[in-house]
Amino acid sequence: MSIQPEKTVFMDKNSNVLSDPQEFIDYLNSETKKVLDMFTSSGGDDIFTQFTQSWTELTTRSFEDPTVWIRAITDYQTAQLNLWQSLFTGSTANVEPSRGDRRFQAEEWSANPVFSYIKQSYLLTSKLLNEMASNANLSDSEQRKLEFYTQQYIDALSPTNFAATNPEVLQQALETKGQSLIDGLKNLLGDIDKGRISMTDETAFVLGENLALSEGAVVFENDMFQLLQYKPLTEQVTERPLLIVPPCINKFYILDLQEHNSFVRYCVEQGQTVFLVSWLNPSIEQGDISWDDYVGEGVIKAIDVAHDIGTADKINALAWCVGGTLLASALAVMAARKDNRVASATFLTTLTDFSDPGDLCVFIDEQQVKRLEDKVNNAGVLNGRELATSFNMLRSNDLIWSYVVNNYLKGQTPPPFDILYWNSDSTNLPANMYTYYINKMYLENKLVEPNALTICGEPIDLRKIKIPCYFLSTIEDHIAPWKGTFKGAANFKGNVEFVLGASGHVAGVINPASKNRRHFWTGGEQGKSADHWFDTATQQEGSWWTHWNEWLKRRAGKKAEAPADFGNATYKAIEPAPGRYVSARID
Repeated sequence: MSIQPEKTVFMDKNSNVLSDPQEFIDYLNSETKKVLDMFTSSGGDDIFTQFTQSWTELTTRSFEDPTVWIRAITDYQTAQLNLWQSLFTGSTANVEPSRGDRRFQAEEWSANPVFSYIKQSYLLTSKLLNEMASNANLSDSEQRKLEFYTQQYIDALSPTNFAATNPEVLQQALETKGQSLIDGLKNLLGDIDKGRISMTDETAFVLGENLALSEGAVVFENDMFQLLQYKPLTEQVTERPLLIVPPCINKFYILDLQEHNSFVRYCVEQGQTVFLVSWLNPSIEQGDISWDDYVGEGVIKAIDVAHDIGTADKINALAWCVGGTLLASALAVMAARKDNRVASATFLTTLTDFSDPGDLCVFIDEQQVKRLEDKVNNAGVLNGRELATSFNMLRSNDLIWSYVVNNYLKGQTPPPFDILYWNSDSTNLPANMYTYYINKMYLENKLVEPNALTICGEPIDLRKIKIPCYFLSTIEDHIAPWKGTFKGAANFKGNVEFVLGASGHVAGVINPASKNRRHFWTGGEQGKSADHWFDTATQQEGSWWTHWNEWLKRRAGKKAEAPADFGNATYKAIEPAPGRYVSARID
């Protein structure tokens, strides 16, 4: 008696039975198209639309001097012919991925002649497109946009992103008898329902249980933020408390992940009394919240409360990314009012001069901003997913396509990773605040122009900020390029300490002192160019945290007995940290 194999039943995500394999394939293709549209969009413009627009401009300009095209295509055809011949002669071609490109690490990409040919043909075509884009001779903004979207197009069409041309995917499907493809489909459908890619095992983390662990309490809240105060871990603390202002485009707990990599815990362990702003995740109804509200009812109000709870005449402040831009705005308002309650300010990867916003400039021109502004004003908020997609596109192979391959083609579940969990926990921005920020800062660069902006009723002049300032930037930052942050720091007229850390926008900041990893540069000569500063700086081993802590100690005041309770008679504890505001998600 023979056992008949069970008949395979194909179903869609709603458990509807599909009649045959072809119907299942058609359904899978349609669902894949949805997820690709979701992951390759930015402000309503997908990669292929922007690529087409940029290359239309390039081809129009190329008629002025077609020799560059002719030479590039001739070289390309010659290289392709040599590659084709090597496939039959067994000779080794010499087209290899650039250093750091991890897509073609599997042995089959080199050992198997067919896949070697696919890989090298793709790399030759990529080289052709990049060379033609780099020689386009467009205006600076159009040139950067062309090169960026050309690379996005190249990355999207990599043979590693398609099951039929990825030997690792085919091998895994063979070894698992197709189960990896079924698991990948489940992952794909789950992410379509969520509207975003899964970068980590999100079931592994719960705020307040294994993330945002530092013990504390909410001591104030309004319609803008909750203010957290953390429990001291030392018998004595410095007189002047530390107020931390995180970016409002992300949630605060990147600074308080787990015990071993929590910046908040590190500060508390050093004897600081730490207050931290937990921004509201705004809904559509709160779209009218303005930049002035974030400065006045946000940063300055947090300064008021931290100062009132503290026992000293001044506090110290620290801010990150757009939180630093808000802090700079608030300090300029306070300087205009002759309010000197802030003793020092620390700015982590913060732009105040937006003349060179780095790779983000490809999303920022008058046409794109106007289109996005209309969309945001109609919606009431800038959806955090769109903002996250824009940031992920700056490193698309690492933050988009590697997950498409692993999650959907290989059917793997990404491992738990706290930073990527935070990265997926997006935050909306109010339409009013966002349109002001994108126009006045990025498009018009008004913050560094004395008295060009009026915020909270005061003319803004960064030159009036004369307190000691510590600027930490990172050498691989794609969001706040270090040379731009260096240029902005020159507008502050107090004693400025500029430090350059290794790595990028997040990993360069979250670099725990206990691990003693990476390095940073200090002591370069200021007053000249960023390159001159770097040439004259000294490389230090380890984390910048310890260097900053020594800097802050000199401005933190005397030691005093640690407070026994949270808040004071006016500001009482409302609920335990991390509070309600940080738990609001936009899924």
